[in-house]
Amino acid sequence: MFKAETRRLALRLVLEEGMTPLEAAEWMSARGGPAPSASSVRHWRGEWRRGKTGAAGADGARGDVEELRARCERLEFENRPLRVQNDILKDAGPRDLTNMEKTRAVRVMRERHGYRLARLFAAVGLARATYHRLAPRLDAPSRVDLATPLVHEAFERLGRVAGYRRVHRLVRARMRVGERLVRMIMRRDGLVPIYMGKAPKAYSSYKGELSRAPENLVARDFHAARPNMLWVTDVTQFTMDGYKCWLSVIADCFDGMIVSWSMSRRPDARLANSTLEAAVATLRDGQRPVVHSDRGCHYRWPGWIAICERHGLTRSMSAKGCSPDNAAAEGVFGRLKNEAFHGRDWTGVPYKRFKRHIGDWISYHNRKREKQSLGWKSPVQYRKAWD
Repeated sequence: MFKAETRRLALRLVLEEGMTPLEAAEWMSARGGPAPSASSVRHWRGEWRRGKTGAAGADGARGDVEELRARCERLEFENRPLRVQNDILKDAGPRDLTNMEKTRAVRVMRERHGYRLARLFAAVGLARATYHRLAPRLDAPSRVDLATPLVHEAFERLGRVAGYRRVHRLVRARMRVGERLVRMIMRRDGLVPIYMGKAPKAYSSYKGELSRAPENLVARDFHAARPNMLWVTDVTQFTMDGYKCWLSVIADCFDGMIVSWSMSRRPDARLANSTLEAAVATLRDGQRPVVHSDRGCHYRWPGWIAICERHGLTRSMSAKGCSPDNAAAEGVFGRLKNEAFHGRDWTGVPYKRFKRHIGDWISYHNRKREKQSLGWKSPVQYRKAWD
């Protein structure tokens, strides 16, 4: 026979703490004192429910039984919100919740309403051991918290001009993270490239049909199987503080490398011709690339034509007023202006300083700017690997 204190403790564990008879028996056994079996605890609980005083102990234990009954009624009243939330969880499909989500729900409901863990475990279908294994992880920083400073650092390191792919490339070197998470963090924190906005009116070098236009040999296929097989060229304008300047480039379609460039305060024939002469100087014996351009006047003047003929270069020209026909060259200027020009204050910047700035970007583009299309290599790195 167990003492009244033992019975009283067992009933309190079952009625107040929400334990099952088996859990109450195991807890009392682990405590080291008198340890009733689960069937004994179940029997005492049945006697209490039927109103028998013997279940709570002999000799005037009715007061304890009545106190327990009042507490049970109070708990039933307090548990009404829990039953409502349990119904909501069932409607939402608790089987679809992960154990971590269930653990988080149990903690929130316990902190807000003080519900006992045993009832919460039953409500959401979570094992006690699983809860105690996962609960410490709730206090650990999430992947979003860990990745956020790395995304900000990478965005600043890239000059606040890169999109999520290049930012992800840098972050991935320090943390295993997906592009989707990087994109979400950048959108949430407003990490937008500084060049985003309305672009100024594009410069046009078209001056009419000054000479016969050569055939469009490229036909918008800007792929080249080897270096110095296909070049594209164009001229663009920069409007600065109190002056304008023009940039001419020749790019190799094999890897996007800017083969040569020239900048001038005047958009004259010398600007384009000097660019072509510098590009020709990089050719090896036997190399005769196709040089594709738009219908700008620079590529219709005698000087340009003479250089091409002297070095055996094949001219190709876009259709009139059709920028997609020279999309590869337009893309070079797009990247340059987005990353090195738009969104910046050029007040008081002199021409020589600006020209040096453009030269630095072109050097960075060729040597360090990694491209996904090149297997995340720069043009120089890609060409060395190809050679």
